[in-house]
Parts: sequence; C-alpha cells; structure tokens
Amino acid sequence: MNILSASKITKAYTDKILFEEVDFSIDSNDKVGIIGINGTGKSSLLKVLAGVEEIDSGEIVTGSHVVINYLSQNPEFPKDITIYEYVTGENKRSGEHWELEGETKRILNILGFQEYDEKVTHLSGGQKKKAALAAALLKPCDLLILDEPTNHLNNAMVLWLETYLKNRRGALIMVTHDRYFLDRVCNKIEEIHRGKLYSYQTNFQGFLELKAQREEMELATYKKNKNILRRELEWIRRGAQARSTKQKARIERFEQLSDTNKTPEQVSSVEMSSLSSRLGKKTIEVKEISKAFGSKELFHGFSYIFLRSDRIGIVGDNGAGKSTLLKIIVGELEPDSGFVELGPTVKIGYFSQENEMLDMSMRVIDYIKETAEFVKTPEGLVSASKMLERFLFDSTLQYAKIEKLSGGEKRRLYLLKILMGAPNVLILDEPTNDLDIQTLGILEDYLEKFDGIVITVSHDRYFLDKVVDRIFAFEQGILKQYEGGYSDYIEKSGSPIEELNVKKSGKEAAQAYKERPRERKLKFTFAEQKEYETIETDMEALEQKVSELDAAILKSATDFVKLNELSKEKEETEQALEEKLERYVYLTELAEKIAAAK
Repeated sequence: MNILSASKITKAYTDKILFEEVDFSIDSNDKVGIIGINGTGKSSLLKVLAGVEEIDSGEIVTGSHVVINYLSQNPEFPKDITIYEYVTGENKRSGEHWELEGETKRILNILGFQEYDEKVTHLSGGQKKKAALAAALLKPCDLLILDEPTNHLNNAMVLWLETYLKNRRGALIMVTHDRYFLDRVCNKIEEIHRGKLYSYQTNFQGFLELKAQREEMELATYKKNKNILRRELEWIRRGAQARSTKQKARIERFEQLSDTNKTPEQVSSVEMSSLSSRLGKKTIEVKEISKAFGSKELFHGFSYIFLRSDRIGIVGDNGAGKSTLLKIIVGELEPDSGFVELGPTVKIGYFSQENEMLDMSMRVIDYIKETAEFVKTPEGLVSASKMLERFLFDSTLQYAKIEKLSGGEKRRLYLLKILMGAPNVLILDEPTNDLDIQTLGILEDYLEKFDGIVITVSHDRYFLDKVVDRIFAFEQGILKQYEGGYSDYIEKSGSPIEELNVKKSGKEAAQAYKERPRERKLKFTFAEQKEYETIETDMEALEQKVSELDAAILKSATDFVKLNELSKEKEETEQALEEKLERYVYLTELAEKIAAAK
C-alpha cells in the first residue's frame, strides 16, 4: 500500500539546484536507503518528505492518517528534560505504561545509557543523538525517517540496530553511509545524482551491480550516438533533395541526438601511490605503554612493532581509548608508562576526528595549495586544482570559502590535504564519518595502493573489511590482536553480538554479510542484446557496400545492363541501411529506458 508519493518535486538553495522535478514513492513495507555524494541534497530530501522544509515546486501527498517520525542529524531538545522523559515523550499510555517502561530501558541500556534521570543538556553530542534515536524508535509511526542513524554508535550497537530495523514493521527511509547497514536492511536504494533521482529495487550490492550496468549502457549509448550523429551530419550536409515526412523526422532525430549526446560522467581514479615518502627499515615501535585518566585505566602494557606494509584496524567501545592510543603514537599525548619510538624516515599523516587543521576563512583551493601547488603522480605533475577535482570538488566549489562547505565536504578536503603531504604512515581517526559512499570508494582505492603503514580507528565495518588485515580490539584494558578484517574479527571473537544479546553467533553474523540476495537485472532479451552488440558493425558494413557500389557504378557508366543491376543493388542496400538505422535508434532508446528504469 502506498503511503507517500512525491511528484516532480524541486529543491534549491540560492542558485544551487539539489534535485529537480524528481518523483518518489514509498509503500508500507519499503525500506529505502538514500545515497549520493555530500552536498547533493540527501538530508534536504528527507526534510521535505518529513514536512520539515518546503519544496520549491511539485507535490507531496501522504496517505490518510499516516504518521511520520523523523530523526534529524542535529535533533533539538526541550530545556531541563531528563533522558527518560524525552525518550518516552508522547508515547505514554496508561494501559501500556509498564510495557513501555521496560522497552524504553532496554533500548537505552543497549545504546549505553545507565542513568535515565540524567538531564539531556549534560550529554555529549553523540549521546544526544543516541537519545534522539531511542525516542524515534519507540514512537509508533507508519513511516520512520532517519538521517545518519549509525553515527556515534559503536559496532555492537550498529549490529543491534540492523536487526531491529530489519524486523520492524512499517516503512523506513534513511540516509546512511554504512554500506553493510544498507545491504542488510534496505530493499530499495534511491541515488541522488546531478539533480536526478535514480531508483533501484534492491539492496546495496544489487545497487552496485545495476548502477555499473546503467553506466556501461550510458557509455555504450554515448559512443553509438556519436556514430549516428556522424552519419546523420553527413546526410544533413549533403542536403535533402525533397523534404519528405521521413526526412523531416530524420532531421528532428539528428537535432534531438545533438541536444542529448553529452559525455557520461566518468568516476575519477586516484593514482597517487607515488605521493608517499620512502619508509626505512625502522618504523614505529610501541613498548609497554599504559594510559589512564583518573581512576579509569584505558589500556596497559601494549607493545607492537609496526611492519612497513601493515594495515591495522582498531576497534572498541566508545570511550575505550582508541583515539587516545592514536594521539600517543603521533606524540600529542604522553603515555603514563612505556614509550613510542619513531624511525628516522617516518613521516606521519594524522587525520583527527576534530578537523582542527581547517581554517574556515580560507578558500578551498588556497587551503590545498598551502601543502603543494603541484604533486607528482604516475601520470606526471598534477595541479592542486586537478587533485581537488579527483576528490569531487568542481571548479565552483574550489573558490568557495571552507565555511560554506557541508560537514562531509570539509572532511573530504581535510583528508585530501593530509594525503597530498606525501606521508608514509597514515593514522586515521574515524576517517569515514560524514564521508559519502563515492568518497569512501576513492579513499579505499588510495589506501589499497598506498606504499606505507595504515593505522585506522573506524566504526565502518565495510571499510575495515576492505582496508585492514589485522585488528586490535580493546577488551577490558587489553588490546587483543586478531588476524583479518572486521568480519574475521567477529567470527573469531563473537563479543560484539554477545554483548547485546543478539541471538546470532559471531560466525553467523559474519556469514550474513556475505550472503546477500541477488536481484534480477534489467536487461535486453538475449536476441536484442546480441543485435545491439553487432548492429554498429552491420551498419558500417552496409555503408562500405554502398561506397563500393558507387565506385562500381562509375566504372560501368557505358554498360547499361550492368549499371541497372548495380543501381538496383545500391537501392536495396540503402534501404537495408535505413532499416538498420531505425532499428538502431529503437535499441538505443530501449537501452536508455533500461538504464533509467525505476
């Protein structure tokens, strides 16, 4: 049953159009993930669907008596309200009081709250977001809209939330950059790209497959359209002897192709492996370090010698000491005991959670040029402007003030500055927070080619599985070592799942990541696919035959019998070519419909 429909909606900020005349609908059992690069309007789309912001044009219609509940990235709270009062809110009903109280406390416990009477104003930003998430989950509604619900949750909490939302009845729309979360929870993906909305009836893995197919078709269509344009242009230049309906239609087709035959966007590859500096034999040695704050000991007796090709992931609960460990390694904090020794060639690039290196008053291009105006890559010298383009900053953004960027765009810019410094040791503290999926892919591609050590703290399980080959997990003040990525860690430890009483073993949870349902692909019939692949060659062969017949006709100018035969054959060949051209236009249009199918 349809509960919300949006028709030809448009939203813009100043002169920037976020999305234009897009259609959207959601049924009662849909679980929709909204994805797109930072700044494309994902959060704005959620706000207009929730009724928090107005659209510039179009129409949004909800079903009668449909209740919508919305969790924003920056929720607001009444003054002097306690956690428990806020979370229960309007949910109190006399007949359900005890049931509600039990469920409220259970969810608050899972999300790390023990003192229910604590004032919300005393909480950190991350704790406030978790309190708002608890309230959103507990309030009954037909449509739940969540903006980055996994931010500030540790891995165990994310696993619980996955299970909760997957089993929850009712419709769901959410923005998240957690790709495992999208894969396991969603049955529909909506991608905002260049002001358009592309719909995919599948989970995240299916989206990747269908998007790749759509882009391949767009590229194939573009190449084939170029050939059609060339042939049509030659025909136009020759001039038509008579303006028949067919010829007018052909001219109109040429004009239409000229308007629409734009080069498809190509995803930038980031070949920056040569930016890293040479790393000598001696790297980083951590010897028996311990750290406590007051009576709380974070870790003790940790030792490790980093190898030159190490890819290390550090995981643990919020407040366990992950960021503290990184700050000790880079020298921002002193350990209570033990020492850290750096080799003479070590050059650290440190990406902190706080982004304190950003000067908000600077222009984007000037901020990057502070590090280098040109960098050496395998392709040669590349300018700061070109590197910004590779990190998805177009020419208009490059001359904007940093203060005008979105949170994700600021993180992306900060990351690029660090990478351009040519470090040979990368220490990344939650690098994936607020980064869009396309930027995450760029970062992962870079790290795969990076010639040096990578040490990262992250709650992004997908990122850890792709990037690291060793995990250090905080377990009661001890850093325990596990070989492999995050899924291997879950399988071997099982601790994040047991911690929240989710009834799955670590092995089962890891397997759940790998067993993702495959969706039927939109595609040609077998015969149409084969025809589409060969039709351009067939047309070229017919064109070649026409040219050969023209030459033969010239040679047979005095042989009237032969001339008649050749003229007739030429006429038949030109007719076959015309039919092929019309068939090709049909197949091209069909390919475009398949690519844009909703």
